[in-house]
Amino acid sequence: MQAALAEEQPAEVPCGDCNACCRTAHVIHVRTEEKRTRTRIPRKALLPALGLPPGNLVIGYDQAGCCPLLVDGRCTIYEDRPLACRTFDCRIYAAADIAADRAAIARQVERWRFAHPSQDDRDRHAAVMAAARHIRQHSECLASAAARRDPLRVAVLAIAVHEAFLQGGTRASGRESSDRAVARAVVAANEKLFGDC
Repeated sequence: MQAALAEEQPAEVPCGDCNACCRTAHVIHVRTEEKRTRTRIPRKALLPALGLPPGNLVIGYDQAGCCPLLVDGRCTIYEDRPLACRTFDCRIYAAADIAADRAAIARQVERWRFAHPSQDDRDRHAAVMAAARHIRQHSECLASAAARRDPLRVAVLAIAVHEAFLQGGTRASGRESSDRAVARAVVAANEKLFGDC
């Protein structure tokens, strides 16, 4: 997930035939730099992204909550899908110990279990959960009320900033500025990943 968030590679998710994320009334952000993606999406499916700089768009969903690009259970632009789709991984809810807010996704999340072959794996998983708890307890790090209520955003941000919660990181070291450093990291990650602060 870290590599996907850094745009180094798409998330490698064993979805199989699952397309729950495409059927659960998600609004998908399409960034200004996603030019190839934009050429594949019908204009009528794109709307201005409220609260984001001009040029940012979103793909809405139909009355059934499905992405308009999902046809016969398949994404019609899969090879050029938006970054938001390429980086989505429902396992982040389980990793952050956060309940998904969509029933179809929650059913998928229930099946994920994590193996911790090394102490580093255990420590990183614990750090992600600690980061999620911190973000929820200090929701003032997220400017908008919608962002504070969004479990997906909290889980993604927890993964993005979890290193601050590793032993020896700013959070674990007990330094006076650790809360401020973590708050700055959350705000910066939120702005970078979601375009708002």
